[in-house]
Amino acid sequence: MIIELGHFALILALMMAVVQAVLPLWGAQRGNAVLMAVAAPAAVAQFALVAFAFGALTWAFVTSDFSVALVVGNSHTLKPMLYKISGTWGNHEGSLLLWALILALFGASAAWFGAGLPERLRARVIAVQGLIGVAFLAFLLFTSNPFLRMAVPPMDGRDLNPLLQDPGLAFHPPFLYLGYVGLSMSFSFAIAALIEGRIDAAWARWVRPWTLAAWVFLTIGIALGSWWAYYELGWGGFWFWDPVENASFMPWLLSAALLHSAIVVEKRESLKSWTILLAILAFGFSLIGTFIVRSGVITSVHSFANDPERGVFILAILAFFTGGGLLLYAFRASAMEARGVFGLVSRESALVANNILLAVAAFVVFVGTLWPLFAELLLGRVMSVGEPFFNAAFTPFFVALAVILPLGAMLAWKRGDPGRVSAQLAPAALAALAAAVLSVAVVQGQGMAALAVLLPAGAVLALAWRRFPARLRSHLPLIVLAIGVVGFLFAIQTGRSALGPMGVLIGSWVVFGALTDLWSRTGRGADRLGRLMRLPRADWGKAVAHAGVGVVIFAVAAMLAWKTEVITVVDRGEFFDLGPYRVQLAEVREERGPNYFSTMAEMVVTRGGAHVVTLYPEKRVYPVQAMPTTEAAIDYGALRDLYLVIGDPQEGGGWAVRAYIEPFANWLWAGCLMMAFGGLISLSDRRYRIAAGARKAAPARGVPAE
Repeated sequence: MIIELGHFALILALMMAVVQAVLPLWGAQRGNAVLMAVAAPAAVAQFALVAFAFGALTWAFVTSDFSVALVVGNSHTLKPMLYKISGTWGNHEGSLLLWALILALFGASAAWFGAGLPERLRARVIAVQGLIGVAFLAFLLFTSNPFLRMAVPPMDGRDLNPLLQDPGLAFHPPFLYLGYVGLSMSFSFAIAALIEGRIDAAWARWVRPWTLAAWVFLTIGIALGSWWAYYELGWGGFWFWDPVENASFMPWLLSAALLHSAIVVEKRESLKSWTILLAILAFGFSLIGTFIVRSGVITSVHSFANDPERGVFILAILAFFTGGGLLLYAFRASAMEARGVFGLVSRESALVANNILLAVAAFVVFVGTLWPLFAELLLGRVMSVGEPFFNAAFTPFFVALAVILPLGAMLAWKRGDPGRVSAQLAPAALAALAAAVLSVAVVQGQGMAALAVLLPAGAVLALAWRRFPARLRSHLPLIVLAIGVVGFLFAIQTGRSALGPMGVLIGSWVVFGALTDLWSRTGRGADRLGRLMRLPRADWGKAVAHAGVGVVIFAVAAMLAWKTEVITVVDRGEFFDLGPYRVQLAEVREERGPNYFSTMAEMVVTRGGAHVVTLYPEKRVYPVQAMPTTEAAIDYGALRDLYLVIGDPQEGGGWAVRAYIEPFANWLWAGCLMMAFGGLISLSDRRYRIAAGARKAAPARGVPAE
């Protein structure tokens, strides 16, 4: 009975979404307050109905109701409870219902927290959300109904994909969808503004918190997916440039560009047209990601479905919303007149450069992801695009972005003084250069000797700093950055060991630049620390997020440059060397889990004869699906991870073993968390809460519709 109620609730939700989409739009066009007032209760009602349907499906999974076809295909009585719950969204139909739930949640949130918005804008935003809801609820009910019953229920289910039976994958999809679907709010604000013909500073302030929240969730979701791939797939990597990984990365890049572009609209009333375009494209690329995952056009370990008919439906949704949004944008482009004027060297120009680099980087990833498909369709050739292409084509844009990040953040609005900013950032450049030199010395075993030279040299330089000519101080960052950029690009192209220290240099430049930017906002004189603590949370959030970018750049370069890898065959009692460590395969035994069988190895790691750690890598087989999985054993550390994988037994005796030393691996995910935490800090700033004083701070001075 609960299943039928859930199905009925989903049908009612579709009907309510139609009401939410049509009546408020009509009311806003006619100036009818009664019809516009329908928007908020309709959005809340749609959310309540979809939430009930999702709860009903979750109940079916928790209770192992094998009269439901979706539960039969994705659950099993022996499966742990966490994976019974996550099995709700670990499939095409359930994940699409989760998508609809989050979409309805954002629409209801606009109703709950959008009281400060102008009445017509609020009605139109909620109506556009309702229109998106109509499309996805129709897709769900007509092609992907999660509540279909079995004519003859089996005794047990076919189990969830073993790769998804992992805590990382249990939480990865909800966070990713909160980011994907959250960008629908930016899209709705953009379409509502285009319909109304009003894009101004107040609009930018209203749209920024929604975009920032979506970006934060997307950052967390991508980080969780990368972490899962690192420890679950047993290959020792963190990013494979898989098409589905790229499908989440492209909206992340575009939403980051949208965030920075909205700042210019808010502060200077410039880049209006570009900001609207980014809002449409960011959500459009989220829909492209949905198409890639669910259409079957590209095969991936992350894919949910392999159904071209469903892919056609998603393609129609993509064409309607993205194509329709771009068409409306073309009609209204002439009305989006920029008011602010700025110089070539200014914060506005730096943000424009930031936007261009992020957008071009997203386009490069898009081309690399879909080129094999285009090549097969148009040229009849089967091609693959892998890591070498992405490293060579994507990296230069991101390195350029990292170089200008500290400079752009400290330039003044309208007209900046590059000499003054460069002089302020000279200590950061020198510190970054020192970090790079120190990293080379440490790798060569000369770390203490390098410290003995660098510390006194740094102290002397600090004492004599004020005596340096201003011109020399202003040119130091340019010299250091030129070294870093040339060295980094050379290392990427040639695979030389320079990648590590160049990554340290550029990553440290971003981190020290963020700290310098924060310190520069405290002014001069006494009590600078006190003023630092009283800075707005948005300033702190920006500094933490930018520093997180630097940490990620450093960690990626370190893992690629300094990784140690050993692939060998060992038998019980035998040893092999892994860098400075010695690893012994002490034992291999058979174990049994709740719903799997495991071949577990006991591997003892020593260094210089002293015991370091004992690790237990596994090879699991899930008998219901007859599918093996690799469970890497990892000794996590602040400076390195020890990563061991047990493979198959060999004909001549022994087991295949893969072992890695992953330097600074945890810094990668720490940097991602720093970025997300920085976004959360900014969201907590009362100035950026939805409509918090926006109309008082920036009266509506938009461009009237023509």
